[in-house]
Amino acid sequence: MDANTKTLLIIWHSRTHAARQAAQAAYESACKIRQELGQSDEIIMLHANETTLDVLLQADAYLFCAPENLASLSGAMKEFFDRFYYDLLGNIEGRPYSAIITAGSDGQGALRQLQRICTGWRLNEKVKPIILNTASQTKEEILAPKTLTAEQLAKAAEVGSTLYAWL
Repeated sequence: MDANTKTLLIIWHSRTHAARQAAQAAYESACKIRQELGQSDEIIMLHANETTLDVLLQADAYLFCAPENLASLSGAMKEFFDRFYYDLLGNIEGRPYSAIITAGSDGQGALRQLQRICTGWRLNEKVKPIILNTASQTKEEILAPKTLTAEQLAKAAEVGSTLYAWL
């Protein structure tokens, strides 16, 4: 790989498909910008459980896409951060990041939790994180597979393309 090649790593977790759809929209938008610019940078999208320390250390920027569950990050996304927190501490300082939180109502708890972790890693929030509200309030709505709206997908795409552009 060329020394000038940069890597955007998109890490996601989703039970009801909303955060996965947001990650996919961000990924596709970043790929489109890469093609338009004629770049050869890497854009990698991985489930939180598939992410490795080597991939994290080699990435130049991070986009975290996760649902809020019970006012905090989903368990699998929290496990991702728990698994790598100390290995990355002091090794990825200053790298850009952003986040997309999918939530049934608020999303602020998960976003605050994610931002605190990224502050500990000394990451640079280059693109303002977004919360995509699915307005899921009943048990049935919360547990049901989600389909993000075109507007929500466009917002996720904008985060992905903007973060890629910072590389």
